[in-house]
Amino acid sequence: MKLSIGGFSFFNEKQAGKMDIFGYLESVKYRYRLDAVDLWNGFFASGNDDGLVLLPEEEVIIKIREAIDERELTVANIALDGVHLVDPDPAKRERLYRNALLHLRASELLGARTVRIDICTQGTEEIGEADFDYIVKRYQEYCDRGAEHGYTVGPENHMGAALNPHLLKRIAEAVDRPNFGILLHLKRWRPEHADGDAIVAPWVVHTHVDLKTLTSGEAEASVRALEQAGYGGYWAVEHNAKTHAYEEIDWMLASVRRMFNRMGES
Repeated sequence: MKLSIGGFSFFNEKQAGKMDIFGYLESVKYRYRLDAVDLWNGFFASGNDDGLVLLPEEEVIIKIREAIDERELTVANIALDGVHLVDPDPAKRERLYRNALLHLRASELLGARTVRIDICTQGTEEIGEADFDYIVKRYQEYCDRGAEHGYTVGPENHMGAALNPHLLKRIAEAVDRPNFGILLHLKRWRPEHADGDAIVAPWVVHTHVDLKTLTSGEAEASVRALEQAGYGGYWAVEHNAKTHAYEEIDWMLASVRRMFNRMGES
């Protein structure tokens, strides 16, 4: 069992000015004594009015990489916001594409093993055939680049149309690249897709486990489905607590460990 902490778990601490990317790295290594980080670009990039997330200068990215290396941490995943594929505005879609290329460069500098690029935002509930073809083309391009640098690329069941596991399965089969990989947020599907985790299990390269799934007891079935599919990646807790963030993450990690211990005994 390999554990990590989703960077978004400390969103409120970041917004309050109590944590930056370096504090996150320090906390993962020395407070929680883990050897892997689960980066979120919102920790070191900034949004604009166009819905894009803009990176800082490359020298800042290099400093983050140096801090990662100093702590001997693995970048299990980087979740990239503001670089999604589908947008109804063709001009914005092109800007998103150009921004994604910059973020892939940053991901390479940071040494990410898996990269999450969303299909769409919450406003896109269905994907037409033209958009589907575009999604496949872009993921093939990103995967071919990732193959040169040793990382996987793919979506997360994050929002909008991506909450349909049959769509993600169809995309995975059409992209047809060995380093296409899904970031699975356990049990985050539309209500009619309760078996979504098992459907996409063959393509999962990273996971997020939230409080609701962990406390409901539903996580165990997903873990077994992933293990049966050969999953050997990290289990990252993601819990954006409103208060007592450090203690809440402690509890989440302990609960995941307890779940695996209990499953091993059964």
